[in-house]
Amino acid sequence: MSGTMRLPPKQKLAADGDAADRLAGDLLALVGRDWHRLHYGVAVSGGPDSMALLWLMASVLPGQVWAATVDHGLRQGSDEEARMVAGFCAREHIPHSTLRPAEPIKGSLQAAARTERYRLLDQWRDANALDHIVTAHHADDQLETIVMRLNRSSGVSGLAAIRARNGTLLRPLLNWRRNSLVALALENDLPFVDDPSNSDNRFDRARLRHALQSQNVIDPEAATRSARWLGEADDAIDWAVERLIASWPDASDIAVIRDDGYPPEIFRRIVTQRLRANAPHLALRGASLDGVISAMHAGRRAMVGSLLIDAVRGLQGTIWRISLAPRRKARTKA
Repeated sequence: MSGTMRLPPKQKLAADGDAADRLAGDLLALVGRDWHRLHYGVAVSGGPDSMALLWLMASVLPGQVWAATVDHGLRQGSDEEARMVAGFCAREHIPHSTLRPAEPIKGSLQAAARTERYRLLDQWRDANALDHIVTAHHADDQLETIVMRLNRSSGVSGLAAIRARNGTLLRPLLNWRRNSLVALALENDLPFVDDPSNSDNRFDRARLRHALQSQNVIDPEAATRSARWLGEADDAIDWAVERLIASWPDASDIAVIRDDGYPPEIFRRIVTQRLRANAPHLALRGASLDGVISAMHAGRRAMVGSLLIDAVRGLQGTIWRISLAPRRKARTKA
């Protein structure tokens, strides 16, 4: 085993009232008044935060909670960690599954692993007719994400960081601190492992986590509230953009982009929305998107992935049209 493992006593566990009531309030805020009627899948890595979440969920909603551990097979000992979680769930009568990718992880390791983790979890949720997947992201994770996004010059959407709800995915612990969750795990003799990748300085997040642990200037809970408000602002801007586009005379033509003197952030989102309407999987970054918009306003043709944007001047001023770029002819050998 590469991390540290704690072994629990073999007795039925039950969450203390204050922690259970706090989680119940968080679920009510995220899901609504029927939160206690639903069935939840908890993503459990075996770390203290996810084990504390599982323990709380199973105590608050006995019989309505399943658990899943995603084992990418990227670290020595990850299979033992999955077995530890499975053993705990067996003792506590919580259904548990270990999910493994069918193919080895390729590309950017952490990003690809994260994408595959959520894909496997959603597939498992659907197969078991669960209403939501719940993860243990907390306020310290949120602060790390915000700082990482600041270092990438992210805008409103990026600085909204980790969302408390994203479709069927819930993160009810975003207002909880990491040390509180570790204390819950220790005080209640929950088993957990310390993932060595969390202190591996080869990873950006691990280096940032180490730096943030030694500072007391930025309050993670305050940062979490700011991220929530930025998320609300992000949703409000999207709401306004949808209604602006719907007011256009040619709104049903997804190839058209109009600009009636909109503020820069509104126009960025109009361009993004129209491009993704034509190519749903198109990846757009802030700097490259600003380059596209500069070319548009300068009257130059812009290319994004397999799409072209051309200016069309008419009686009502300039509009832009999106089209597919012509395929390049294959070179023939002489």
